[in-house]
Parts: sequence; structure tokens; C-alpha cells
Amino acid sequence: MAISVVMPALELTQETGKLVSWRKKEGEAVAKGETLLEVETDKAVVEVEALAAGFLAGVRAKEGDVVPVGHTIAWIVNKGESAPVDDAPTAAAASVATPAARAAASAVQSDDAANSGAKVKISPKARRLASELHLSLDSVRGSGPGGEILASDIEAAAKSSAASPSPSVAASSSRTKIETLTAIGRLMAERTTQSWTTVPHFFLVREVDASALHRMREKLTAFATTNSGAKITHTDLLTALVARVLLQHPRMNASWTPAGIQLHPEVNIAIAIAVNDGVIAAVIPNAHVASIAEIAAQRRDLADRAKSGKSRPQDFAGATFTISNLGMFHIDSFTAIIPPPQAAILAVGAISDRIVAIDRQAVVRSMMTLTLSCDHRMVDGARGAQFLNELTQAIAEPQKYLR
Repeated sequence: MAISVVMPALELTQETGKLVSWRKKEGEAVAKGETLLEVETDKAVVEVEALAAGFLAGVRAKEGDVVPVGHTIAWIVNKGESAPVDDAPTAAAASVATPAARAAASAVQSDDAANSGAKVKISPKARRLASELHLSLDSVRGSGPGGEILASDIEAAAKSSAASPSPSVAASSSRTKIETLTAIGRLMAERTTQSWTTVPHFFLVREVDASALHRMREKLTAFATTNSGAKITHTDLLTALVARVLLQHPRMNASWTPAGIQLHPEVNIAIAIAVNDGVIAAVIPNAHVASIAEIAAQRRDLADRAKSGKSRPQDFAGATFTISNLGMFHIDSFTAIIPPPQAAILAVGAISDRIVAIDRQAVVRSMMTLTLSCDHRMVDGARGAQFLNELTQAIAEPQKYLR
């Protein structure tokens, strides 16, 4: 029996996927669980495994094609069997699409077409994007089923419009440049805007003596170098410390839901990683029980995959708290926007030698600035301050928390 290979829904609101590459050729043998193709989503390039063993046949999509979620792009058949020719949607196609993706694919929302009275089908995501870009639908041609306008069609129309300015701006257009957003950049813009406009932020700032943390990092780095281990960073140490302190402050390790505040028994720390197209937050699961070496190895693997565009969906799943460290860019302090539905995010500045007063004497210490952004629906000032105070103690005496 032939098994259809469909464009999978790898994210909740995904409407389409871009076929990056086929790992198998037409007629080539495929093993169940073997990587069959690579798909680009809003977040990353994801490897998709074969759901059955057999031979690849009836390939309908080529590399670079943008395909609606749930549509058949090839078949896996038995030896000597031919691929079906029926283009009707299959049960397998329907089963892989998430509820949100199926709803988007089947939604039929209508606008009056210019001068014709005809109706235009447009997905909810495409309608929202068109509104944000102030783009008229009159000249947009849909590439989806039945001519439905997809988000990718809106993006293409916006690019075309930007490339063909009106005569009134033609003179100035030669001196200006419009840089279109990539999928990751657009997603980051949408989510930060949503968070900043809907989440009641407040900020707590604390100057921290990081001398002990810095000494521990130097000691562990020397040990790792001698024993060919993963390089230890300040972010690795902070991840371990933050995770352990969060266990004592459950409201800081929580999520906002319509039903109320969801408290998480596990601590999954997301680490902000800069990539060419923006910033992503890759997750170290169960960081509260992971060793420094384990955290360092996971952080390195996550960063390598993110920067090479090979991240997997599970790399971003389940975050309960986020750390953003710009110390390596010599930034002293900054405030960060909370990634919903999390309760908070910690912004970490550079560690630098400063003159501070200790016992009424001026001394030099390795200091850094921590800025905690909190969602006031889940965390009040006192709770946030208590968490930040204990974290300060942990940074001053890391050996007590990292035994």
C-alpha cells in the first residue's frame, strides 16, 4: 500500500513549508525513520523522517517549492508498485496537520474583488499580514488550493510593490533601501510586538559581584581544556544557578494561561542565541538537575545547529524561563522583552572590573548588572526582588548551589 509523504505541520500556526532538499531520489530505497527531506519553517530548517519503508515515488514538489501544510508531495511505495495519480486530499494528509493549520487551510474568508463582485479566499494569517503591511488584496494572486491567498503570497506582493515604487517616490527610491524580513525576522517582530503591547512589564536591576563566578569559570575552563571537555562559559554557570534558584520561586518559573497561572515542576531554560536572521531561544530541558558539563555540551550543540540552520522543533519546545546574555558584546546592561507565556526573562550584562565600596574601603571587584523583566500578572515586585536577591547570593557563592 502506498503511503503519502505530505508537507508536515511542524508549528501550531504553520500554513506552508518550504522544501529545502530531498535526501532521497525518485525510485531510491527508503528506510523507516530515515531522513527523507528538509523543510524550512518560520524558525528553522527541520529534517523530516520517513514514516514507512519502501521506495520514493511520484515526487510532486521540487527543492525550493513552498507547499501548503497537509498536501502530498511524494509517495513511499512497495517494490514494483506505482504512485497513485489521484490528487484528492488523503487521510494521511489530514492527520498530520495541526488543528490550527487545518483551520487556516480550510478557512474561506471573503473580500469583494475589485470591479468584479467575485470572492477572494484568504487565510487568516495572510489577512493579518496584509493588514499590517497596508497591502490591498486586489492585485494579489493566490497560490493556495482553489486560488486561496496565503501569507507567502502577501509577502511576494509586498516585495513586488517595494521593488516598483510610484513615480512620486521614484526619485528618492534610488537613495533608499527596503530590507525585507526573513521568516525568523518576521516571527521575532510579531512576537516581540505582541509581548510588549499585551504583557504588563516591570523591571528590576541589580549590581552583582561576579568575582566568585568568574573564578569558578576560569577553574572549570582549565579543567575542561585539560580533559578535552566542552568549553565552560559564564552563561553555562548562570543557567545552572538560575535553574536551581527557580525551584525555590515557582511563580518565576510559570506560564500565563487563560485559566490562570501554570506552575511548572521542571525548569527548562531558554538561551537567546544570535543568528544571521535575528535571535532564537534554544532550550536546555531540566536544567535544574543537569551538570555544568551537560549544560555546556547542550548549549554548544544548540548554538551550532541554530547558526547552521539545522535546528529541530524540540530545540525550542517547553521553555519556562529565558536568559539573554549580551556580555560578550561588551554591553553593560539592557532590558529584555518577555517571551510569552513565560513569567520573566533575565538580561545579563558584561562582567568588568569596577571600584566598589566594601567595609567603607574602595576595592576592585568583577561586577555585572542583571536586569529582570517580569510579567506583573504573575510576579509582583516583592517576588521578583526575592528571586533576584537569592540569585545574587548564588552568584556570590556558586559552589554551594552547584555541588
